[in-house]
Amino acid sequence: QVHLVESGGGLVQPGGSLRLSCAASGNIFMIYNMEWYRQAPGNQRELVAGITRSHAANYADSVKGRFTISRDNAKNTVYLQMNSLKPEDTAVYYCNADSTTSAISSVRTYWGQGIQVTVSS
Repeated sequence: QVHLVESGGGLVQPGGSLRLSCAASGNIFMIYNMEWYRQAPGNQRELVAGITRSHAANYADSVKGRFTISRDNAKNTVYLQMNSLKPEDTAVYYCNADSTTSAISSVRTYWGQGIQVTVSS
């Protein structure tokens, strides 16, 4: 089993910044892609950004130029630097990781519990 724990959320004013972290722990053999999703009230969960093990990144159009995803493979951790935050960025943010628990296990996607980000004056 692999556990993901997000941290770094909270309340910030419009135009401000936050840095989210997501640390994976447990029976980890290899972590492949890692992603950040978000879900606002009444909306579907949407992909915010993703990053491969070799650090290739992709972003939703709504966050391009404002958010940066990165990862530390040695620490099994993914980060989301969020700048120029807008009220419409308010949501619960979730991380996930595609991981194996042994050399012969299948890849599974594990999710964190989510963390609230609120952008408001």
